[in-house]
Amino acid sequence: MTDALYAVSPLDGRYGTRTAPLSPYASEAALMRARVQVEVEYLIALADLEATPLELDLEERTHIRGLYESFAEEDAELVKKLETEGHEEFEATNHDVKAVEYFVRHRLPEGSDASPWIHFGLTSEDVNNLAHRLLVRDAIDEVLLPSLYEVRNTLAEMARDHRDLPMLARTHGQPATPTTFGKEMAVYAARLGRATGRIREATDELRGKLGGASGTYAAHVAAYPGVDWQTFAREFVDELGLGFEPLTTQVNPCDDLATLFDAVRGANDVLLDLDLDVWLYVSDRYLGQEAVAGETGSSTMPHKVNPIDFENSEGNLSKANSDLGFLADYVTTSRLQRDLSDSTVKRNVGAAFAHCLIGYTKTQNGLEKVVPNEQVMRDELNATPEIIGEAVQTILRREGRDDAYEQVKKLTRGRRVALEDFRELFDELDVSDETRAELRSLTPETYIGVASELVDDLE
Repeated sequence: MTDALYAVSPLDGRYGTRTAPLSPYASEAALMRARVQVEVEYLIALADLEATPLELDLEERTHIRGLYESFAEEDAELVKKLETEGHEEFEATNHDVKAVEYFVRHRLPEGSDASPWIHFGLTSEDVNNLAHRLLVRDAIDEVLLPSLYEVRNTLAEMARDHRDLPMLARTHGQPATPTTFGKEMAVYAARLGRATGRIREATDELRGKLGGASGTYAAHVAAYPGVDWQTFAREFVDELGLGFEPLTTQVNPCDDLATLFDAVRGANDVLLDLDLDVWLYVSDRYLGQEAVAGETGSSTMPHKVNPIDFENSEGNLSKANSDLGFLADYVTTSRLQRDLSDSTVKRNVGAAFAHCLIGYTKTQNGLEKVVPNEQVMRDELNATPEIIGEAVQTILRREGRDDAYEQVKKLTRGRRVALEDFRELFDELDVSDETRAELRSLTPETYIGVASELVDDLE
């Protein structure tokens, strides 16, 4: 792809193959197609109203539905030509939605009398708000959520495979009560499962409007005052698979989109946390990475296998969250009944989603390459016996020793100790033989509580 080398954005250049699945939902051609869908289905809905003289037989309906169902590259080029140059009897519109209206008019069956009814009573925002939400919904359903589910399933599989593998935990970066590698992956799988649930809920709550230039149905009522246009609009939006927003200005309040963007950011935050932790596990050699034949890790250090997938994911998810935060803040405001500043901003939703997709696929690629280094984990556990101090002082508290914490602190704080140091302490304690045996049985590798069983809490 020579052209990709000259793309302004890496989304269409360097990462073009990774972002390609979003093209049917995030490109300008996709927006054109969605607008044609709204215009065509609205035209058919008008024909179904008894009040209008418009009639469309089955053949005509099949023909005009084909305008969006079979929307192709040449169709997108014609819409753009109608907007920028004009075509045949149509002068250049310099208006993207009007160009779509003319496209539908131009492609009506010969002899059709439907032309005056295309875009009847509508404002461009009626078309745009529905088209954008159809595209956002499908991009989430068909691309982003499946990619997130793949990461979540991989984490769950890792959790189950390594549920019993003991690992030194770190709080504040310091050695802490052991865990298992599987349990830590289960935490991320559970978090990501909840995050995708919030995305699913927010996507299902997307809402559309069809209320005209200032949300009052004024043009519709002026033409046909006897029609219940509110019910018509509700049924039309419902048929598109969206919720209905009855109270709007010209602009559909984008609180629903803001909620969705925030939900996507939440999932990204989970993966950012995962990326950072896995990077540190690789750094500590808890995780090894499978080398790819012929791949260069460093331009100067031949031995290196860098955690580049997680670093790339971190960068792209951070960029995505910045964009999503901006979008959520921006699209919920519009001066008085309408200003156009949101129009250009909404064109960047696809870019934000593209950075998400790159991040998701990079995290997945990274997870597929890492392998737990069991010996390193066990060696470090055994080299850090002071971590059983928590268990020791807790057992001694159970036995009524109010100085338990202080005794263990005196032995361990700020110094390296061995298990033998603990055993010498145990021998000096005034405790029962059973308690002394219990204390002597403590080891870093077995001090993991119910970490293994916690993996079963994954749904």
